[in-house]
Formats: sequence, C-alpha cells, structure tokens
Amino acid sequence: VDVQPTASFQRVIQRSIIHTQSSGREVASGANVLVAIFSERESHAVWFLKSMNMTRLDAVTYMSHGAEGNVGRGSQETRETEAAEQEGQDPLSQFAVDLISKASAGRIDPLIGRDREVDRTIQVLCLRTKNNPLYVGDPGVGKTAIAEGLALRIHNGEVPDVLSNAVIYALDMGQLLAGTRYRGDFEERLKAVVKAVQDDDNAILFIDEIHTVIGAGATSGGAMDASNLLKPALQEGTLRCIGSTTYKEYRGYFEKDRALVRRFQKIDVNEPTIADTIKILAGLKSRYEEHHKIRFTSAALKTAVDLAARYINDRKLPDKAIDVIDEAAAAQNLLPPSRRKATVGTKEVEATIATMARIPPKHVSRDDKVALASLEDDLKRLVFGQDPALSALASAIKLSRAGLREPEKPVGNYLFSGPTGVGKTEVARQLAEALGIKLMRFDMSEYMERHTVSRLIGAPPGYVGFDQGGLLTDAVDQTPHAVLLLDEIEKAHPDLFNILLQVMDHGKLTDNNGKIVDFRNVILIMTTNAGAQELSKKAIGFNRDNREGADVEAIEKMFTPEFRNRLDAVIPFAALGTDVIRLVVDKFIMQLDAQLTERNVEIELTDAARDWLAERGYDRNYGARPLARVVQEHIKKPLADMLLFGDLAGGGLALVDVKDGKIVVHGKGTPQRALPGKRTALPAPEEQ
Repeated sequence: VDVQPTASFQRVIQRSIIHTQSSGREVASGANVLVAIFSERESHAVWFLKSMNMTRLDAVTYMSHGAEGNVGRGSQETRETEAAEQEGQDPLSQFAVDLISKASAGRIDPLIGRDREVDRTIQVLCLRTKNNPLYVGDPGVGKTAIAEGLALRIHNGEVPDVLSNAVIYALDMGQLLAGTRYRGDFEERLKAVVKAVQDDDNAILFIDEIHTVIGAGATSGGAMDASNLLKPALQEGTLRCIGSTTYKEYRGYFEKDRALVRRFQKIDVNEPTIADTIKILAGLKSRYEEHHKIRFTSAALKTAVDLAARYINDRKLPDKAIDVIDEAAAAQNLLPPSRRKATVGTKEVEATIATMARIPPKHVSRDDKVALASLEDDLKRLVFGQDPALSALASAIKLSRAGLREPEKPVGNYLFSGPTGVGKTEVARQLAEALGIKLMRFDMSEYMERHTVSRLIGAPPGYVGFDQGGLLTDAVDQTPHAVLLLDEIEKAHPDLFNILLQVMDHGKLTDNNGKIVDFRNVILIMTTNAGAQELSKKAIGFNRDNREGADVEAIEKMFTPEFRNRLDAVIPFAALGTDVIRLVVDKFIMQLDAQLTERNVEIELTDAARDWLAERGYDRNYGARPLARVVQEHIKKPLADMLLFGDLAGGGLALVDVKDGKIVVHGKGTPQRALPGKRTALPAPEEQ
C-alpha cells in the first residue's frame, strides 16, 4: 500500500526543522516535533494533549530546561559528572584536597618558625563563634605554608588535643567552577561543600586566595554571591574556615564588605627577618638536596638570603630566597657531569642572583677585569681632550666594581658641565659600550612642563594612563644595570630634581603603582650647558682665555644645594683645542673609512686637508658638532658620485687634499690593498 503523508504532517515536519535550525542544532528531536504539532488548528494529537492540560509553553520549557536541554550541547564528560553528583558522591573529595592525606604522603614541606601565627590560628579555631582565621600578608611570605604546616603538625600529633583529630580540606576553586553552566550550579556545589564541612565536627575548610570567592556566582546587578552564602555559617561557628589573601585584595574586597570582615579574625603574616629566613632555608635544605642530588653549604644559604633581600625587590622573603637556592642547584644539573659540582657554594649563589636580578656578578670575571683595566685608555682613545673628566669617571667605576662604594646608592651620580659639542653625551655613549651595558637616554627638553614629569614615574590614579607605568621606572626595572643619561638637565622642570633626590641618595624610586624600582646598579649621568656662556666670555687680564670657576658659579645658581650635595662629582668639560680637533677629524675619517670597506675603497687625508677640516669644522660656540656637516658636505657628497658613476665604482683610493683653499677629492681606480680587507694606516697627527 502506497502511504502518502498528509499536508498537516508535512507542515509539522517542516516547522520542526525550522525550529531546530533557528536554535543552532543539527538534529531535530521528538520535543521539536511536539512543539510544532501545537501550531496545527485541527488535529487529534493537539486535542489529546490539551485534554491532559498540556500547553505549547510546557513543551518549550521542557526543551529548554529539561532533559532535552542537554541534547547537542552537553559533553559526555559533563553528563558523567552530573550523574556522579546525583549518585551522592562526597563533595569534599570532589572539590577539595585533604591536606592531612597530603602530609602523610610526604608532599608538604615542614613549617619552620611561625609559632606565633600557628598558636593564634589554633586559638581562633577553638572559638565558639567567628572561629575563622584570615591570613593577610604580601605574596611569598608563607600564608599557604602556615595552613599546610598546621596540617603537617596535626598529622604528626604536634598540636593540642582540641585539634588532634582535625582534618583540613583545601578548597579547589578551579574544580568547583569547572563545568558550571546554569545559574545556581556554582552555588549548589558550594552549599554542598559547606554542608559537608558543617556535618563533620573535625573538618576545617581552607580557602586560599579567598578574595576570589567574593563576587563568584553573582549575576550582573545582583547582590547575592558566594560570600553571602558563607556568612550565616561563618557567623554561627558551625563552619570553621581558614582564608588567606594579600593586603591589596584585603583592602579592595574585604574592607568594602564590613559584614564579611567581622566574621573573620585577621592574622597578619609579616615578611620574616633575614635571620628567620636563614633558619627556614636550613630546615628546607634536606628536601632540596634530595631533589637535586646536590649539597648546599651554610655560607651559600646565608648568601642567598642576604643577596635576595638586597637585590630582588619585587618579591618577599622567604619565597625569593628559596627560589635562589632552587635555581642555583638546577643550574648545576644543566652542566655536563665533568663540570658539575657536588656542592653549591657562595660563588654559584652569586651567579644565580646576578641572573635573576639582571645585575653584574659580585665577583669580577676575567673579562670584566680586562675591560676595567683598560677602561680609562679606551675612553681617552675615543673621546679627545677631556682627560681629567675621563680619569675621574673611570676611577668611580672601578671603585664601584671593587665593592668600596656605598651599597645603597647608584654606581655614580655625575653632572657633566661644559659647552655644547665637546663630548659630554659621547662619553656616556662610549662608557656604556666599553662596559657592555645599555645606554638609556632621556632628553630633558621633553619634560619642561610640570605635568610632563609624571610621564617618568606614571600618572597618578584618576588620570588617563595611570595603569601604564612610567617611562623611567619601567626602563630601569627592565634593565637594572645600565647607563642612564639625562641630557640637558637644566631644561627640565624643577619638580624633576625633587624626584631625582631619592634616586641619588637611596638608589630607589617608587612609581605611581607603589612599585619600588632599584637604581643601585645604574650609572646616572646628567649633562648641562650651564656656565658655558660665562666660560665663552673674555676674561679680564693677561690670561684672557682662561675663566676657571665661572661655570661653578652658574651651576650653583641653577641647581639647589640639596641636589648638588648628592652628586658624586661635577665633571667640567673644557673647550676643544686645535690639537684635539685634528684628532676628532681623524676619528671621523676612520669611521668613513670603515664604511668604505664594503665598497673596496680606501681613503687618505693629507695634512693640509686635515687642517682645513679642523679649522672649518669647529666653532667655539658650537663645539665639534659642525664637523660632521663639513665632512658630509665636502667629502661624502663628492665620494657618493665617484662610488656610483666615477672612478671608484669598482674600488680604489680616495685622496682628500686642498687646492685653491677648497677640499678636493681625487679618485684612483686601482685598489691599493695588498690583501682584501687590509687597511692602510692613517698618517699620525703632527705633535704640537
């Protein structure tokens, strides 16, 4: 019999497909067909459904929230989890970690010290109501370690009888939130955990980072969240809860909810002293020795604590000291067996600190000794005519690397004074290159207004960009060992000098977010042209070119006494003489000669051409800066044409001479090199 579908049947099937597609599903279920049937006006099926008091809304609700709500959306894992929950699985085993079992398995380190905090915790847990301790302290001071240490003491029977049978459960917030899809799932799980703890008289709930619970589960605009679910149990004393949070989160979350704060007993967990931290490391030493198969000396532990406290400022003890010995031992395990040491000593700890804090090692290496021994000569070879200034600077650097400087100050605070174009900025650049460290230059002409000074340390809260940090503090935080050049400091707003006072005195600067940046490994160099105008004036008397002391008076007028008093030295740069200008000319020609090497071209300079360039490339008011323009105009431009279209296109010799009072460049197409890459020495300047 050929059965044909009726028109109403086809309409129902079509509507069910449309409903399925509009809801984003791929398979049409019986519930979709049921909803589509209600759209038919004349249907026996609709009559039977209505006679059972069923409406179209009931079918839609069943699809959205009933068993069919999971079709096409719920994963197999979610359904298995929900089935396990329906079977009555223990919420504590699902969403919490038993710290007593963890201690019995040997996975908790012993708690060293902190007797006052542990005694206070036990006392609070024994209260009739509000028996909820709250650890508040900076990250890394050991808040979680106190709770785990308490569990270890309970396991070892080292607590009063009142807690001898206690079991501490650490709430796993990730597991608690995993798989919650609908409104109320999270709250239902949390209430199940709370009820399980309330039913067990020996259970204690530990919530690490408890500020994450505040606001969890709340809908937008709703007042009910997880913290409000806990308040009744916390108040009655039926739920013993230990929480931990930081001072920042305590102020941001807890202090806003006074009703929640009063249900906890605050216990401040302060950073341990250096002596206490050394004891903590001594207690943990065996665990790390067993893990790394290496030994630690007592001196290494003490050095790790001392140097971590001094150089790692963005973290707290004992966390940073523990990381130091951990990394020092791990570094040895990365070495080949032939070079691996059986014992970690002071030297290995110092190298680890240098790597973690990005500072030079305390003990000077062989390469550093070579660089420091020739530092003064290297600077004098690159910067001419400023021997007294370079000697003073090199002596200060050696003093610092020898460990004889004041430990809380920068490596050096120097003010370079003198006319423009005499090499002040060049000295800072060459110093950074000679030491192999970064040069950070800030042009103070950009900070002439009061509001621009905040760019260095960050805008205050409430202003646009306050969360972005400051240019100066971020730069030094990323590169703690560097040469910091503040160019033309006299152009900056006077507020900047007040900021620099604590940098020069204590080697620290606090940005707008309260972060302390360490400047103790920074070489601070400031340049100024103050006094240059007075030095350029003619003096009265026979020695009219010498006006010593005039620049000092100008500097005293420009800078306040408290600023000058914090400077290690004011290093004056003298105007350049004729002999020095000839050396500067040779330096420019050597740089040009190095550029021409790739084109297989040499350049030679006659004495007459050298004198011509020295005369026209130096101005008493502008220093040696015009020399670069003179070299470009009279030598580089003619050379460019020769290299592209002339005699030097295939290599050769460029001879610079003077003819009829003008610079002339002669090109010879025959290469003058005996070997590729070999340079011809420049004629030495005549001795004056």
